[in-house]
Amino acid sequence: MAFYETVFVLRQDLTSQQVEDISKDFKKILSDGKAKLLKEENWGLRSLAYKINKNKKGHYVLLETEAPASAIAEFERKLGLNENVLRFMTIKLDKPSEGPSPILSQKDTKDERK
Repeated sequence: MAFYETVFVLRQDLTSQQVEDISKDFKKILSDGKAKLLKEENWGLRSLAYKINKNKKGHYVLLETEAPASAIAEFERKLGLNENVLRFMTIKLDKPSEGPSPILSQKDTKDERK
């Protein structure tokens, strides 16, 4: 099995509970496909580089998995069908990442400065 990292962006008008529920549904799709979840990060509501379907912001979620290609294919198919998902991107990794993502590391250093 290979390592994959997927980041998806959800609509800005969703509540944090709805974002958690959608993430839980997608994690179930992965686990049904024999994938192992290595990391999950909710980056929160962030500004988009450009408007997508009249949204200026979006809820970002990162999932890092060890999965067969068939599980990732089904996962991406479901992401594309979900009307709450604005964009998603999956990349194949050589090895799993260690520690928090750069986005969360950057957030932590900003919090420390305040």
